[in-house]
Amino acid sequence: MRLPVPRPRSLAGQLFAMQAVLIAVVVAGYALFTYVSDRSQAEEAAGRQATAVARSVADSPSVREAIRTSDPSSRLQPYALAVVRGTDVDFVTIMDPRGTRWTHPDPDQIGLPFQGHTAPALRGRTFTETYTGTLGPSVRAVTPIRDGDRIVGLVSAGIRVEEISQRVRGQLAALLGVAAGALGLGAVGTYVINARLRRHTHGMNATELSHMHDYHQAALHAVREGLLMLDGRYRVALINDGGRELLGVAPEEDVVGRSVTELGLPAPLTGALLDSQPRVDEVHLTADRVLVVNTSPVSGGQRRGSVVTLRDVTELQSLMGELDSERGFTQALRSQAHEAANRLHTVVSLIELGRAEEAVDFATAELELAQALTDQVVAAVGEPVLAALLLGKTAQANERGVELVVSPESRLDDGLLPDTLPARDLVTILGNLIDNAVDAAQGGVRPRVTVTALTEGGAEGAEGTAGARGPELILRVSDTGPGVAPDHAEAVFQRGFTTKPSGPGGRGLGLALVRQAVGRHGGSLSVTSAEGGGARFEVRLPLRAADSGGAVVRGGRPGGDA
Repeated sequence: MRLPVPRPRSLAGQLFAMQAVLIAVVVAGYALFTYVSDRSQAEEAAGRQATAVARSVADSPSVREAIRTSDPSSRLQPYALAVVRGTDVDFVTIMDPRGTRWTHPDPDQIGLPFQGHTAPALRGRTFTETYTGTLGPSVRAVTPIRDGDRIVGLVSAGIRVEEISQRVRGQLAALLGVAAGALGLGAVGTYVINARLRRHTHGMNATELSHMHDYHQAALHAVREGLLMLDGRYRVALINDGGRELLGVAPEEDVVGRSVTELGLPAPLTGALLDSQPRVDEVHLTADRVLVVNTSPVSGGQRRGSVVTLRDVTELQSLMGELDSERGFTQALRSQAHEAANRLHTVVSLIELGRAEEAVDFATAELELAQALTDQVVAAVGEPVLAALLLGKTAQANERGVELVVSPESRLDDGLLPDTLPARDLVTILGNLIDNAVDAAQGGVRPRVTVTALTEGGAEGAEGTAGARGPELILRVSDTGPGVAPDHAEAVFQRGFTTKPSGPGGRGLGLALVRQAVGRHGGSLSVTSAEGGGARFEVRLPLRAADSGGAVVRGGRPGGDA
C-alpha cells in the first residue's frame, strides 16, 4: 500500500507562511529591543526621580531643624512616610553621617546601619546606584544634608527594581497588544495578496512553475511552426525561432517590445496582425514564403494582446499547384478518352457500313490533327516540363471553349534552363498565368490565349527603358479578355485581389504567387495591353544565379486570379 505523499505547498502558501514568520520575527525582535530599551530608560528615570526626591528632602529646612533635636526620628519618620506616599518612591531613609537610620518604611530598621554606599555623599556629591537592601534590589540616590558648611546627615530615596519591572511590563503588554494587532492586520493583508497570487499561478508551487517554464522554453524553441505573441499595444512580447525564420527576422535582432509595424512585413500580413478579430487559416505571402496565419486574442476582459501562429506552406502550395495541374491533365485525358471513344465508334460504324476508305480517311485526319498539335508544341518548346504543361493546358482550354496556341516565335530548347530555376517554379509561373488568361478569355468572341516561351541573350529594359540584360527566359501570355484596367495595374498583384466570384478556397492568390516566384529568382513581371484588346503578361527570368534583390514587378489586369 502506497503512503499518500503530501503535495508541496503552493507558491502562494509558501509566501504566506514566509511573510507571517517574517512579520512575527520582526515584531518579536522589536518587542525585545523595546523591552530592554524601556527597562534601561525606566531605570534612568527612576534614578532621576529618586535624586530629585532626595535633594528635595535634603534641602528642606524642617529636616535640618529636626536633626538639631535630641530625637530626630520622632519628627523625621512621619515626614519621610508622607514624602513616600506623595512622590511614588518606595522609601526615603534619613540617616546621620555615620549611616545610622533615623527613618525607614519598616520602623524596626530605625537605628540600624544603612545598607549601601555613603562615601561619595560624605564627600558632598549626590550619586545613584542599584543596590540590594532590606527591601530588595532598588535604584537609589544618596545626597548629603548640609547645615552651612557642615554635613549633618544623609538622605537616600529609592525605587525597588521590582516596581520598575512592573512598569516596564505594563508598557510591554501595551506594545505586544499593538504588535499583535499589526501582525493580525499584516497576516490578513498577506492572505488577501497571496489569494490573488494563487489565482494567477493557478495554485502551482515554485517547483511546478519552474518545470512549466522549462517546458515552455523547450517547446517554444523546438516547434518548427512560428509563434508570435503581441501585447495589448500590438508590440512583440514573445517570438520563437520558427517565427523569426518565417518572418525573416535575424536571430540576433532584438524585436521584443517593438511594434509589428516596425518589422517590415507585407501590408496585408501587418493588417492581419493588427486586427482585433481572430483570423483562421488565412494565407499570406512574404518575400519568399507562403504562410498560413492564425490569430487569437488573449482572453481576460479587456484586450491583453493576441497569439499568432504561423505555418510555412510554401512547398505545400507549390504541390497543390502541381496537383491542380495533374487534375487538369486527368480531366483532359478523360475528355480525350471520351472523344477518342466517340471517334472509334464512328470508325467502326463506317467499317460496318462497308465504307472502309472513309473510315481510314476519318481516322487519319484525327491522328494528323492531334500529332500536329503535339509536334507544334514540342518543336517550339523542347523543355519537357513546359511542353507537358502546355499540352495539358491546351486540352483544358479546349474543354472550356478557349483556343490555346503557342506563338511561332517561341523557341526553348531542352537543357537551357539552369539548376537555379527549378521546374516547380516554372509550373507555378506559367500555369497560373495561363489559367488566369483562360478565365479572362472564356465567354468572349473567338476566345484565344497565346503563349510565347523563348530565350534572349540581351534586350532593352521593359517599357522602352534602355538597359542591357544578360541571357534570360521570356514567358508571355496574352488573352482576348477585357484587358487591363489602369487603376488595377498594381493592386492586381496583391493577395486577395480578384474580379471573379470567390470559391470555397478563396481567390486572389495566383498572381501573388507568380510575383513571389519571379521575385525569388530576380526576374521582372509586367502587364500591358495585348494587340486587339485583352492583356499581355510578360515574365523575364535571368538564366544565371538569381539575385533576389533585383526583382521588378509592374502592372496587372483585372481578369487574373490574383
